[in-house]
Amino acid sequence: MIRCLIVDDEQHALDILLHYIQQTPLLQLVASTTNPIEALQVVATQKVDLIFLDIQMPELSGIDFIRSINGKCKVILTTAYPEFALEGYDLDVVDYLLKPIRLPRFLTAVQKAATALNNAITESAKEQPEDDYIFVKTESKGKLLKIELADIDYIEGMKNYIAIYVGGKKTLVYTSMKEMEERLPSRRFMRVHKSFIIAIDRITGIEGNRVLLKGITAEIVAGESYKAELMKIVKDKII
Repeated sequence: MIRCLIVDDEQHALDILLHYIQQTPLLQLVASTTNPIEALQVVATQKVDLIFLDIQMPELSGIDFIRSINGKCKVILTTAYPEFALEGYDLDVVDYLLKPIRLPRFLTAVQKAATALNNAITESAKEQPEDDYIFVKTESKGKLLKIELADIDYIEGMKNYIAIYVGGKKTLVYTSMKEMEERLPSRRFMRVHKSFIIAIDRITGIEGNRVLLKGITAEIVAGESYKAELMKIVKDKII
């Protein structure tokens, strides 16, 4: 599933892309906005893989927006002005869609993005072998604690902190859920709610929106925007 964001100062253009995304099973909408400043906040606080980005916006141009996110997400530019195409490609955008955007052309761009994202994951895996542990800064000044990834049950967001739960014990760490999500291997951990990351191998069942974990009595609920990805993981095991 590709988590995407739409940024366009024209509501009509935004609505068209929203309609296309709803028809594309590969895509999951994180947010849509006519305000590029608001979009920067979304990128900073949530996991976004792909942005459909208008170029001509009054507060912040699409080109400046791309420079601001510094390669954090793949970008497909959308505009009515073909003269900006060359500058967009210089910034390594995935594709360039001219308005009015047609569904077949939209789907071609999405497939390019999927290929680019898969290639990036493959290259990253080659360059960086998966870690088996992390060191975290604890509440005690100057003290680092080693935590084995295999021992983590789940992680909970708590305003400016996260709580890492290992065998019923809680360790508070000053970091964000987004940063923790990006650090953990997606093969072993997944975010199921804005406030919860779980160890996939700890799942013992799903009851409605509740996620049951081995040995855990805490109430862990899958958010609506994460439920589809969770079910995708378990669907091949359903009898």
